[in-house]
Amino acid sequence: MPAPVSRRLLVCCAALLTCATPGWAAPAADAWPSQPLKIMVGFAAGGANDIVARILAKELQQRLGQSVVVENRGGAGGLIASEVVAKAPKNGCTLLLGSIGSNTVAPVLAKKLSFDPRKDLEPITLVAESGNALLVNAALPYKTVQEMIEAARKAPGSINYASSGNGSTLHLAGALFAQQAGVNLVHVPYRGNGPAITDVSGGQVQAIFSGIPPAITSAKTGQTRILAVTTKQRVKNLPNVPTVAEAGLPGYAFTSWYGLFTTGGTDPAIVERLAQEVRKIMERPEVQAQFEAQGLDPETSDPKSFKQQIDRELTRWSRDVKTMGITAD
Repeated sequence: MPAPVSRRLLVCCAALLTCATPGWAAPAADAWPSQPLKIMVGFAAGGANDIVARILAKELQQRLGQSVVVENRGGAGGLIASEVVAKAPKNGCTLLLGSIGSNTVAPVLAKKLSFDPRKDLEPITLVAESGNALLVNAALPYKTVQEMIEAARKAPGSINYASSGNGSTLHLAGALFAQQAGVNLVHVPYRGNGPAITDVSGGQVQAIFSGIPPAITSAKTGQTRILAVTTKQRVKNLPNVPTVAEAGLPGYAFTSWYGLFTTGGTDPAIVERLAQEVRKIMERPEVQAQFEAQGLDPETSDPKSFKQQIDRELTRWSRDVKTMGITAD
C-alpha cells in the first residue's frame, strides 16, 4: 500500500508546477531589477540622445530603487552602442537610448552587422520627439536659410555641415535639406552631436542640423546662431525662430524620435514594466517641463506599437537612403 502523501508536499509540488508553467513571469518581473541598470548612448556626451538618457536615468533610478548609469559609446552612427545592448544578458538591465538615425537608418547603411536590429533589440517605448535646428557659426555672412541656400548655389561644395555620424538623424536632416534645395553640401561626420557643435562653434565646420537641446545651449554662447528649426511648426521655446519651410525652403520638414530599447529576448513582463515606468515618468509635469525646455515633446508608446514602428521605418529607410544618396562612408 503506497505511503500517504503529506499536504505540505502537495502544496510544494503545486507551487513548483505553477512556476514552471510557460509564460508565467510574474515573480521575475516583481523581483526585477536586482542589480544596477545601464543606459547605453551611441554618441558622445552633450548631444540630444545623451541629454534625454540622463533625464531618464535620474527618474528611473528613483522609481526602481537601483542605480542607473549612462554610458556613452560613440561610433558607427550609434551602432556600437546598439551592438553592446544586442549582446547583453537578457535581463532588462542593459538599455539603449536610441533614435531614428541609430536604430532605423544606420542598420540599413551598414555593410556588415553583427546583430539583427529586428530580433536582437527589443523596443520598449518612445520617450520623446523633436525636430532639429539649423545652427551655423556666428561669423558666417548668411543670417537666413535663404541666404545660405543662395551661397551654396553660387559656390557648390563650399558649405559643409557636421553630423553625429553617417546615417544619424543629423545626417538625414542635412541630406534632405540639400536634396530639396538642390544644392551640394559637404557632409562631415563626427562621433556625436557634442563634438560636432564644438567644431561649428570654433569655425572648423560651418553648419550643423543639430538636435535642438544642444543647439540652444550653443547659441547662448554667441559663437553660433540658429537659423531655423526643421519642424512643421515653430518650437514652443524658440518662438522667434522660423521653420526651414518659412525661412526659404517651402515643404521641408524633418522630425525625429528618441526611444528606449533593451536586449532582444528579454522577458516580456520586464519590457512591459519598463514601458509603464517610463510612461509614469513622462506624465510628471516636472519631467515634461525639462523636456520642453530642451525643445523636446514627451511621447510614449506601448512595446507592441513601438516595435511595429521600428519595422516600418527599417523597411522605409532601406528604400529611401538610396534616393537621398546617403552612404555609410
